[in-house]
Amino acid sequence: MSGGYTRELVEQLLPAVWDSGYAYGMANPYAPDPDMPTATVDPAHGNTLYAHLADIRTAWRHTPLAESERRALFLRYTLDWPQKRIARHEGVAESTVSERLTGTVGRLVDQLRCG
Repeated sequence: MSGGYTRELVEQLLPAVWDSGYAYGMANPYAPDPDMPTATVDPAHGNTLYAHLADIRTAWRHTPLAESERRALFLRYTLDWPQKRIARHEGVAESTVSERLTGTVGRLVDQLRCG
C-alpha cells in the first residue's frame, strides 16, 4: 500500500469491496485517448487499478470499523443511498451518518497510506 491514496480515490474504489465486477466500468485516467492510436500508456501510472482494488479490499478487512460504520459505507457506496435515507434506515440523525462516512473513509485512507 502506498501514500498515493486520497479520499476521492478511496470513495471511487469502495463499491469494488462488494462488487467484483465493478472494475469493468471504471475508466483509467492514464490510459491513452481512444482517438489517438499512436499514444502510449505511461508505465509509471499504468496497471495500478488491480493493485488499488486489492488494496481497498485488504484495507476493508484490516481497518477496525464498527458494524454501523461498515453498514453506512455499504448503503452509501454500493446502494448509492443518500445520507438522509441512511439516517432514516439506521434511526439516527443525518449528521451522525455524515460523521460515520467521513470518519470511516478517513480511516480507510489512513490504513491505505500506512499499511
